[in-house]
Amino acid sequence: MALVFILAAWQAVLLCLLFAVIYVGSLYVWADSVSKNRDHPDTIKRRFVSVGLVSVLVPPLLWFFGSTSESPDAHGLFEWIGIRFYGLIPSLILPLILTMILFFGPLTLHYMDGVFRLYLEPKYWSNNIKNIIWLRNHIVAPFSEEFIFRACMLPLLVPTIGAGWSVFLCPFFFGVAHFHHMIEKIIHGQVEVKEAFKQACFQLFYTTIFGAYSAFLFLRTGHLLAPVIAHAFCNHMGFPAFGEVMAYQQPTRTKLMACFLIGAITWMVLLYPLTSSFLYSNTIYEL
Repeated sequence: MALVFILAAWQAVLLCLLFAVIYVGSLYVWADSVSKNRDHPDTIKRRFVSVGLVSVLVPPLLWFFGSTSESPDAHGLFEWIGIRFYGLIPSLILPLILTMILFFGPLTLHYMDGVFRLYLEPKYWSNNIKNIIWLRNHIVAPFSEEFIFRACMLPLLVPTIGAGWSVFLCPFFFGVAHFHHMIEKIIHGQVEVKEAFKQACFQLFYTTIFGAYSAFLFLRTGHLLAPVIAHAFCNHMGFPAFGEVMAYQQPTRTKLMACFLIGAITWMVLLYPLTSSFLYSNTIYEL
């Protein structure tokens, strides 16, 4: 059944806000969700259940607000949310390569610090698969967040305000949704209110920036897995450790700074070529 989404801008925004509230609210439905730290195994397991249920419940809501149509702009629900076969292999590889290029500087730091050796150890991977925090950060969170905040929101926003504006609006729902971490830190006495607010604002900044990049990947490739894999990689790398670069002596420091710069420039040059729609058989979105 082919669908189109014909909503007023305010309706699309309110629906996206509803999806964000449902997602974040589901993390706190459990009786001890606030009393226990977010990294407590019980908390993580219950939140796995929560985001799993949300990921099942939101698509029917999205479908409900669609209208059946024979228009060339109409597509099936699975196509709208980026779940399709054609172009799947490139979507698993090219966006990851592109994101690794952006992180060329931090990856060079990993090499110099000897972190790369860990990746060659089978025990490193077997231990991570058993680590529930690693599973949350690298699998469950990237998939569920990209599914709700990109795959289920962009089909509503793009027909209403256009793909370009959607890239910049959609990330705000994602960024603001991370403010709940501030509340948890205050409740558990991890930091003072002022410091927690500063950290939350910083997190809002970089999650919004990443959210724009992630929305760009989704719209350019038309595949959910493209931003999911980029998200998992970015979660693994964390925010670039610019301060660590300054700890090195010259000329190593200059070489590392050059790696950061080369990565950023190369990423900008390859951004559009490596996300060309024809590589992914993307006829759903145009950006």
